[in-house]
Amino acid sequence: MVGEIMNWSRAKTILIASFLLLNMILGFQLWSTNRSNQTGVSSDPSSTVEDLNRALRNKNIRLTDELPSDPPKLKVITVKYDDSIKPGEEKTLKTPIYMSALLGKGASKEVQSLSEIPNFAMYQLDSAISREGIYVFSQLYAKIPIFDVMVELNEKNGEITSYRQAFVEVESEVEQTEQKMISAQLAVRSLVDNYLSDGSIITEVRLGYHGQPYNSQTQPMYPHWRVTIDNGDIYYLQAFNGAVEKGAGLTPFGLKGEGETSAASSASGAKNTPKK
Repeated sequence: MVGEIMNWSRAKTILIASFLLLNMILGFQLWSTNRSNQTGVSSDPSSTVEDLNRALRNKNIRLTDELPSDPPKLKVITVKYDDSIKPGEEKTLKTPIYMSALLGKGASKEVQSLSEIPNFAMYQLDSAISREGIYVFSQLYAKIPIFDVMVELNEKNGEITSYRQAFVEVESEVEQTEQKMISAQLAVRSLVDNYLSDGSIITEVRLGYHGQPYNSQTQPMYPHWRVTIDNGDIYYLQAFNGAVEKGAGLTPFGLKGEGETSAASSASGAKNTPKK
């Protein structure tokens, strides 16, 4: 009798252990399958493009810009503003620049290098945020625009007569493990699903550096996708974590001229509320 009880107790222990082992195996298989499926969806470019096109059609949103398929891998950079240059100060050119020469192909860089504007050859025309009478040039770092650091040229009768400028020195790239960047397709899809109104027109999607508006000479800049809408709205989507920010983007952030307030700077720091 005692032997039968011991055998049953042993059998029960083995049975329970077998069930636990089976549950662990099934759980691991389920986790592996889900992980594999998720990885397959996120790494399949054709699936991402199809999903984006479907989302655009559902909200009747037009995308007029070609999205980059293989963007460069970027890191966070640290920049220091040149305190000898005051972004809010308008300076008059001794020798006006003809706008036609500045915008002409091939000649623009030569004109920029000969200009009175300090380091002007390090800037590139940013037509997406230029407006009537004001041409905006963004400073470049390794051929990538720093959206918040720019030269604004004031045009009258076809001539550039004055300008405002911000300039930074890139002190370093922040030491970090390489992070996978969000693709342009996924960035636009996020905005389409959560922020953009039906019938919107996306005019430009561009990768560059952007930072928060701190009143500090030294600041970090993170890779962002900048998405421009035809009504003038600009969205910045952080290329590492997908955080979305809405801003005007027309004034160098974090720094103001003497006696001036920067509405664009404060707007660029405001978080946008998703569309319901």
